[in-house]
Amino acid sequence: MAAGFSTKRGLFSSKTLLFTKISPSSVFTQRVDSVRAASSSTTDSQHNEKFCLELVRSRDYDGFVSSLLLPEEARRSSLALRAFNVELAQVKDSVSQKTIGLMRMQFWKTAIDEMYRDEPPNQPVTAELWRAVRKHYLTKRWLLKVITEREKDLDDRAYRNLQELEGYAENTQSSLMYLLLECLGLKNVHADHAASHIGKAQGIVTCLRATPYHSSRRKVYLPMDICMLHGASQEDFIRGSREQHVRDVVYDIASQAHVHLQHARSFSHSVPAAAMPAFLQTVVLEDYLQRIRKADFDVFHPSLKNRNPLLPIQLYLRSWKKTY
Repeated sequence: MAAGFSTKRGLFSSKTLLFTKISPSSVFTQRVDSVRAASSSTTDSQHNEKFCLELVRSRDYDGFVSSLLLPEEARRSSLALRAFNVELAQVKDSVSQKTIGLMRMQFWKTAIDEMYRDEPPNQPVTAELWRAVRKHYLTKRWLLKVITEREKDLDDRAYRNLQELEGYAENTQSSLMYLLLECLGLKNVHADHAASHIGKAQGIVTCLRATPYHSSRRKVYLPMDICMLHGASQEDFIRGSREQHVRDVVYDIASQAHVHLQHARSFSHSVPAAAMPAFLQTVVLEDYLQRIRKADFDVFHPSLKNRNPLLPIQLYLRSWKKTY
């Protein structure tokens, strides 16, 4: 009798367990939890995408417009790369001590390592960059080069010569262009060669464009050898001098940016058409170089402070023509 009761109890326990496993309410709860998790993940992804978009729109408008003209499969990744660049560029101007800047650079180095282990930090830009890395198999070396070069720049000193400025531009702007080409699915030696020259031109133009802002903070980063060649002192730039010897310095530097653009275009016939969207930045560079020439190379001319309202249209036309 006891044995029978034990058997029935065991049977009852098995039925209870079976019932628990296939309970409709349990299945429903699991489905709800799954839907909530997916919904939360989607919401986070949308938030991260919007964060990067707004960051680039506010701090790198030219890059923002250029990114919008990229093929859809590369657009979001391009904004992630540009947001990453903005974050790094902001470090130098946002910290009061070099030690703090080095700590922030170390955060980014660690974040890159963690991304390639599929363990990105919970931060909007790192999350979007991780998404781009997974989608396009981006080369880790280029990302680390950008960080390392920005880290060196925390020394806060002028470039000793034009070659040093070009080296900085190669390791930052050109590296980002190599990554953008990877987002477009391109690995081509001619496209890389063009990217190298365009990146150098962009680094030089960025240095010129930032001169009035840096001068207002009593800082000058223009190549010292060219300044010495024309007898222009740092104080000339700090007080916003518009004298001829200051213009001569700007002329030499701007001319080198123009030379790099010409070199990039000299072998455009060998660059695949699919690479052209990555080089839309040449429109922005051309625009600045033309405007500073019209201002007779006066880097402090008021007209250079205004954004060209026709630039988005010019970028669109260039993307339609598929040329750079």
